[in-house]
Amino acid sequence: MGLASGNSSVVRAQNLGTVRDWPLWRLNTRLRAFAAAVIGVGFAATGVAAVFTRWQRHDAMLFGLLLAVGVIAIESSRRLGEPAGACKDAHGLWELPMAILLPPFYAMAAPVMAAGLTQWRVRRSLVHRRVFSAAAAGLANGAASLLFHAVQAGPARLPSTQEGLLAWGLLAAGCAVCRWLAGNALVVTAVRLDDPAAWISDLLGGSAGLGHDLAELCVGVLVAFCAAIGPVLLVLAAPAGALLQRSARYAQLHDSARTDAQTGLLSPAAWRHEAAVQVTRAVRAGTPQAVAIVHIDDFAVIEQTCGRVAGRRVLREVASTLASGTARYDLPGRFGRDEFIVLLAHADAVEALCIAELLRARISELAVPAGPQAAGPAANVTVSIGVATLARTVSDLTDLLAAADAALYWAQCAGYNSVRLADRPPAR
Repeated sequence: MGLASGNSSVVRAQNLGTVRDWPLWRLNTRLRAFAAAVIGVGFAATGVAAVFTRWQRHDAMLFGLLLAVGVIAIESSRRLGEPAGACKDAHGLWELPMAILLPPFYAMAAPVMAAGLTQWRVRRSLVHRRVFSAAAAGLANGAASLLFHAVQAGPARLPSTQEGLLAWGLLAAGCAVCRWLAGNALVVTAVRLDDPAAWISDLLGGSAGLGHDLAELCVGVLVAFCAAIGPVLLVLAAPAGALLQRSARYAQLHDSARTDAQTGLLSPAAWRHEAAVQVTRAVRAGTPQAVAIVHIDDFAVIEQTCGRVAGRRVLREVASTLASGTARYDLPGRFGRDEFIVLLAHADAVEALCIAELLRARISELAVPAGPQAAGPAANVTVSIGVATLARTVSDLTDLLAAADAALYWAQCAGYNSVRLADRPPAR
């Protein structure tokens, strides 16, 4: 008896230690409380919806058919994988018809099944993120379903008149917009609680992401029409769901490889590829070309004194200044942890120095808040910039980068917050 009790205590201690090691506890307090609230409300609302659901065989069959369309879509993108962080999917293609044609429970339960299948078949993500996403999607689906059934009294069948069909379609589209707004509001709030410096436009996927969401909304309404006419027509929706899912995954994976997630600028590899093409063209055409390497002075000190959140804000503000302070045909990018790089198209030495000095002056005016409140203490930011231009001894991108790096060294030797041209080191 004593041995059994001792073994039980050891097991409980090991399990407790495992729970304490969950990544969930490493979240900040506000985010952890918000995630717990969304998860709790989401699953509680799903349970309440199940209690008030009138179970019918037709509803279960339609739910199974729509769920099969979702499984096909997820399986079609399995080999592409899933990008880390916030990602787009095409789950609304079958969840929206559930919200419109079935009682709210079905649309609220579907994201749980989709999350489980994605976790099992596509990519193992952090469990708390997957559960939060499922709860947020369930609440959004529930809101859309409640809106539709509150306006459309009785069974969600297609009207027989042309005016009725138009009103039905507009109501379905409005419910889709409601679902989109509710789901994105919950996810964006969670991300901003984790990283207040995150840009909402990036979280929504930019213009490409909004275009995908619009396509998903429109196709989702059409799928709802098909399902309302006859469940057999859902066969036509399966290829559309698979195509939308694959296109969303492919676009995100391509963008994640091309774009730096923290700053929105080109990643180092993407910048090198595009810059090499432009420099080669400039050499052939005999046109001027310049490169400027921008290094944030004492970035490690900023992170140590103001925190990593402030450090991310600094990176974003510097990146924004570089993007807005250069011409449309210039090429800014991320070059390292605390370095950026800009290809200045058609810029000779004089023009490149003027642009670099302007960028240095604008960045030195930045006062990035160190805390969550804008009125709090600010981190002052300065940069050192090394500039190099094409010349007889500098005839390709590799030479340009080496020359600009040498100029950056001289700028840092001058005491930071300065600009140097590659062929003009400071006098000793």
